[in-house]
Amino acid sequence: MPPVTPPSESSPIDARSLAAWRSWLVALATDSEAALSAAFAYEALDAAGRDLWLAALDEDARCVDVPRIALYAPLLGVENDEQRRARIEAAMGEAPADAVGRGAARALRGTTPGGDVVVVLVLPLYLDFVHEVSCRVSAREGFVWVRHEPLVGRDASSLEGLSIEGASLEAVPLRPVVDEIARAVLDHRRAGRALPSELVPFATLLDASDGGER
Repeated sequence: MPPVTPPSESSPIDARSLAAWRSWLVALATDSEAALSAAFAYEALDAAGRDLWLAALDEDARCVDVPRIALYAPLLGVENDEQRRARIEAAMGEAPADAVGRGAARALRGTTPGGDVVVVLVLPLYLDFVHEVSCRVSAREGFVWVRHEPLVGRDASSLEGLSIEGASLEAVPLRPVVDEIARAVLDHRRAGRALPSELVPFATLLDASDGGER
């Protein structure tokens, strides 16, 4: 976990603290736990603390050899203040093409012994990070559960062959799985049931599959 008040060269600090901070910044490009800890720590700060964090990044981003998207994307994911979001986006700049959404979205699917369907969507974020949504769908009950992993390393997403609740996952084309989830979402809406909150980040993707039908 990073310090709540990131060090900067403009304040009197221990050189080792600054070195540790910058080493941690470098880890944000490859370590999903570090990236998540950045998001959680930043989210827990008050406005003054967030401004201090961003000021430290303004100074230290020039001193570490990582794409700026690695330093700022975790913060952008939890920042709701429009002015601060604009500041983050401006500081992040235009990310290199090879740093955004590497690879294609993938889908895996399996069937439980009782006939329920388990599906997993793996969607690229930035660098080698992805996010995953998995769900179990019953023909009678709709969504049994939905889980969302907001940020994981790509190596952690090699799920083919994994068994979840008796369903052995196999790689399948993406579109039929998206359509399958979209139908379950539509059934939920028609039944007056609340959409599982874990599916909200994928609303645009799912609506594109059903033509925006409600």
